[in-house]
Amino acid sequence: MDGTGWRPVKRTRTFEDVLAQIERRIAEDGLTVGDRLPAERHLAEQLGVSRSSVREAMRVLETLGVVSSQAGRGPDAGAVLTSRPDSALSDLLRLHLGLTGLEMREVIDTRHMIEQWAAAHAATRAAAHAAAHAAAGGATVGAATTELAAALAGMDAAGSPEEFVEHDTAFHCAIADASGNRLVAAIMRSLRDSMRKYSVEAVRRLGDTSVLRADHVRILEAIDGGDPEEAARAVSEHLAHAYPTLFR
Repeated sequence: MDGTGWRPVKRTRTFEDVLAQIERRIAEDGLTVGDRLPAERHLAEQLGVSRSSVREAMRVLETLGVVSSQAGRGPDAGAVLTSRPDSALSDLLRLHLGLTGLEMREVIDTRHMIEQWAAAHAATRAAAHAAAHAAAGGATVGAATTELAAALAGMDAAGSPEEFVEHDTAFHCAIADASGNRLVAAIMRSLRDSMRKYSVEAVRRLGDTSVLRADHVRILEAIDGGDPEEAARAVSEHLAHAYPTLFR
């Protein structure tokens, strides 16, 4: 721990780095459309990264139409290659590089607009999901709830502002995923490196992350409860807590 109570920073690879490694593996292994990639666990071992990093990279590739995820075990595990990744990754890289020079207000204003919409739609979809399962006589925990709860647990266990922000970003990307709009999800992931510096600064400035945690719990409960208006309001007030000078 340092004087602030945070542990020393442990660097983690960005999802762009993992994407580039996966692209190289596809090229080196001579994979073509229709071939199956190694299972998530095997990819993580081969690339020397965490399974969560591989999972996020694969989600981006699926959003870009490069792979199609299919459930399976053993030899049937792993995503199927649906197109060569070259152009898709180039498009993502261009978008990523184009965002790196943005000012904080531009990034946060964009987040505010996108995340309110995404949270509202995520809540609407959660309500429809719950209604469908209730009609079928069953109950289940939605994928959105699982992803958001996992990110929230990661924030609770974080030992540094950088680590906290890594899980915080995963939380907000999960909201975009839950909206059901693949372009919104791709834009949020492209924004993440532009957000990281400002997010770390916000966490350091606040010191105590309990307010942010309470905000995340509120967002999760609104989405899980199928309340789109409350979900959008919770996101807006959360960003105001994190960046008060921009929401005066």
